[in-house]
Amino acid sequence: MQNFTSIDDVGDPMSLAHRALAIKKQPFKNNRLGENRVLGMVFFNASLRTRMSTTRAAYNLGMKVITLNVTSDSWQLELEDGAVMDQGKAEHIKDAIPVMSSYCDVLAVRAFPTLKDKEKDYKEEVLSAFLKHSRCPLINLESATLHPLQSLADLATIESYKMVERPRVVLTWAPHVSPLPQSVANSFAQWMNHTDYDFTITHPKGLELSEQFVSGANVEFSQEKALQNADFVYVKNWSSYEDYGKVIAAPDWIMNKKKLERTNQAKLMHCLPVRRNVVIADDALDSDHSIIYEQAENRLCSAQAVLESLLKDQD
Repeated sequence: MQNFTSIDDVGDPMSLAHRALAIKKQPFKNNRLGENRVLGMVFFNASLRTRMSTTRAAYNLGMKVITLNVTSDSWQLELEDGAVMDQGKAEHIKDAIPVMSSYCDVLAVRAFPTLKDKEKDYKEEVLSAFLKHSRCPLINLESATLHPLQSLADLATIESYKMVERPRVVLTWAPHVSPLPQSVANSFAQWMNHTDYDFTITHPKGLELSEQFVSGANVEFSQEKALQNADFVYVKNWSSYEDYGKVIAAPDWIMNKKKLERTNQAKLMHCLPVRRNVVIADDALDSDHSIIYEQAENRLCSAQAVLESLLKDQD
C-alpha cells in the first residue's frame, strides 16, 4: 500500500480489517517496525479520536510523532495556484508539503470541507495537494469527502460483533444542530459496498448522498421500514449534498431505544462525538445495544494496521 486516502488504495479491505483485529490482540508484536521513523500529523481541523488513536498506533510501532496544527502552529497556507500572495497567507501549500514530507517518513492530514462550494470540496483541494507534492506516503485522517480510517474501524467492529455471515447493516441519518460533512457517510457507504453485507441507507428525501460513493446501496426513505430486522444500526448526520451544506430539520429521525426494538437486537454504532438527545437519545446510547466505545477503541488497531502496511511497503 503506497497511500491510505480511500478504499481505492486498499487491495483487500476485509483482510485489512481482520489484520486490525489481530493487531488488537497483540499491539506490540511489531514494536520495532517504526524505529527511527517519524509520523507527521497535520491538522487543519480539530480532532480527538483520530489524533489520539493514530498517535498511539505510531507509538506501538516504535515511531516518533510530530503534530502540526495549521490553524495555530504554522504560517497560514495558501491553496490557490497562481495566487498573488499580497494578503494574510504567508506560505503556499505546494512549498510547505515537500518540506514537511522531507522531515517525515509518513504524513497524515486532516482537512474538512467548507460546505459552501461543492465543486471545490469534492475536488479535495487539500488532500490532492498533499498527494501531488508529498515525498512520502500519505494517510487521510478525514478529508472533505471521506474518512477511511473511521470506515476501516467500522468494518472491523462489524466483523467482530456479527452473529451471521451476511448481517443486515443500516446507515441512518439523524438530526443535528449544525451542518456536518458527508465524509463519514460517504466513506461508510463506500466500504460497505465492498462487502457482501445486506446494506441499506435511510434518510429523509433531499438528503441523498453522492452517487459516486453510494452506488449499489439500497436507499429507503422510511426509517421505520429500514430498521426492520437490522443487525447493525449506524447513526450519522450529514448535510445536504444536492442543496449543498443545507441543514434539514427532521427531529423525529432521532435514534432511541424504542426504534431499536424494531431491529434484530441490533448493535448501535456512531463515530463520535455525538450530541446526546439530539442525534441519539440517552436510552439508546446507554443501552446494551450500544457499542460506540468499542467502535472508538477499534480506531487504534485500525490506524496501526494502516501504518504497518505503509511501513512494510517502504522496506
